[in-house]
Amino acid sequence: MSGVRRVVSLVPSLTEAVAVSAPGLLVGATDWCTHPADLGGAERIGGTKNPDVGRIAALRPDLVIANEEENRAPDLDALRAAGVEVLVTEIRDLPQALRELDRVLVGALGLARPGWLVDAEAAWARAVPVEELTAFVPVWRRPWMVLGRDTFAGDLLGRLGVRNVYAGHAERYPRVSVEELAAAGCDLVVLPDEPYAFAAGDGPEAFPGLPAALVSGRHLTWYGPSLAEAPTVLAQALRAAR
Repeated sequence: MSGVRRVVSLVPSLTEAVAVSAPGLLVGATDWCTHPADLGGAERIGGTKNPDVGRIAALRPDLVIANEEENRAPDLDALRAAGVEVLVTEIRDLPQALRELDRVLVGALGLARPGWLVDAEAAWARAVPVEELTAFVPVWRRPWMVLGRDTFAGDLLGRLGVRNVYAGHAERYPRVSVEELAAAGCDLVVLPDEPYAFAAGDGPEAFPGLPAALVSGRHLTWYGPSLAEAPTVLAQALRAAR
């Protein structure tokens, strides 16, 4: 292994990836880091958008791992100014996720390539489209926001045969009125349970007559150990909606 012995993660996906691959390295994680349930002695250091920079620095981490989308540049700059080394990932599709996980776990932390990462790569290599479908994918309500261009979740859905009708939008997470969404002429609406907790009684009723696929947000949006089972989990949810 490398000389990294103390890690703070500002990204739930990366927290799980490190905790599963090398228990004991994590000394700090965000309040939103929910997997695995037991993070040992890792201290909670605030949210992904409002981490406690002073508390993180006091933990004396060898490395803080972050993501350019989930974390704010001013917070990362403040950590660097405090003398903390920060590794920032960028993940917009599955191949990039696999490369970045290698960069973090193998390159930065000096670990052997974990078995779950090998399994995830193989699982997605075997994945086949469930059906050729068009969909929109809300990620928030009040206001309604959907997946737009260049998103990791959109790429995963595309590999399962679901074409996001907003994939060509100028914004990555555009605000779209419910009236426009209902008139989009899609085959279904895909409703993940995070970041907004869409559920059977919260979301589908806004689009009467349109099949709704209620999917696991962790399997759709997280890049970590959940990737190994994501093709199966997501495909089952898509089939159930049809």
